[in-house]
Amino acid sequence: MGDWVIGALINLLGSVFINFGTNLLKLAHDERNLRARMKPIIYFQAWRIGILFFTIGNCLNFISFGYAAQSLLASLGSIQFISNIGFAYFVLNKTVTIKLLLATAFVVAGNIFLVAFGNHQSPVYTTEQLGENYTNIVFLVYCISLVLVVIFHHSIYKRGKGKMLVPFSYAVVSGAIGSCSVLFAKSLSNMLRLSMSSSVDGGYSTLHSGFTYSMLLMFISTGGFWMARLNEGLSRFDAILIVPMFQIAWTFFSICTGFVYFEEYKVFDALRTTMFVLGMISVFVGIYLLAPEDDEVLKDGSLEVERLFMPSDQIRDIEIIWTRYADENC
Repeated sequence: MGDWVIGALINLLGSVFINFGTNLLKLAHDERNLRARMKPIIYFQAWRIGILFFTIGNCLNFISFGYAAQSLLASLGSIQFISNIGFAYFVLNKTVTIKLLLATAFVVAGNIFLVAFGNHQSPVYTTEQLGENYTNIVFLVYCISLVLVVIFHHSIYKRGKGKMLVPFSYAVVSGAIGSCSVLFAKSLSNMLRLSMSSSVDGGYSTLHSGFTYSMLLMFISTGGFWMARLNEGLSRFDAILIVPMFQIAWTFFSICTGFVYFEEYKVFDALRTTMFVLGMISVFVGIYLLAPEDDEVLKDGSLEVERLFMPSDQIRDIEIIWTRYADENC
C-alpha cells in the first residue's frame, strides 16, 4: 500500500470527524438562539462535543499531510458533502431537497475527478528545501494575489448586498486565509516525518530549528483564524448553505497553494490537466446549485426580520430589538 493511500484513508476519517463536529457546532448555535441568547456558547454541551470532534478530525488530517500531496488531500474533503447531508438531516433536522442532492452530486463528482487525476506523489522535503520554497518568486506573487482576493471579497461582505455574494464572500475570505494552515501543517508534518528518521538531517534535531517554530506559529494563527471564522459563520448563516461554501473555498485555495508551493503541477500532462479542470468546473456548478431560492425571513407577529445574509452589526441590533420585543410580550 502506497504512502498516499495511507494518507488518503486517514484524511477521509478526519474529514468525517470534522463535518460531524461542524454540524454539532451549528446545533449548539441554534439551541442558543432559541433558548438563551445571552448565555455563552461554551456552556452548551453540543458545542463542546463539536469542538472535540473538530479537533480530533484536524489532528488526523494533520497526520495525513505527511503521506500524500496537498492537492490530493484537499480534494478528498468532498467526503464532507456526503456526510453533511446525513448529519444535517438527522442532527440538525434540516430538509434535504432534490436541488441540494443534485448540487452535492456535482461537487462530489468534481472532487472525484480531482482525486483521480491529481498528484499521487508526496516526496519528503528537507528543512532547507521547505525554506527555499517559501522564498520562491512564484509563491510570493501568489501570496500577493491571495491578499488582493481577500481585500476584494471582504469589501463585498462589508457592503452586505446580495443573497449569495455575502455568504460566498465570507467563505472566500475564510478559505483563502484558513487554507494556508494546510500548507503550514504539511510543512510541520513533513518535518515530523523527517525527524523520525535518525539518519536524515540529524533526526529529532530538525524539530528544534527556528524554522519549525515559525511554521508552528503560522499554523496556529491561520488555523485559529479558520476556526473562529467557521464558528462565527455557523452562527450567521444556515449550515446547509455555508458549510459547503466553506469547504469548497478551503478546497480550492488549498489546491492552488499546493500547486504553487510544492510545484505539484509538474506531474500533469494534457489529459490530467483537462480532467482536473473539468473537476473544478463540476465543483463550481455545485456551488451555483447551492444558491437559496429566497432570503430566509424570520417572522413573529408584527416583527419581520431578514437575518440570514445581514452584516454582523445589523444582526446585533436586531437581536437587541428581538430580545426587548420578547420581554414585552411574555
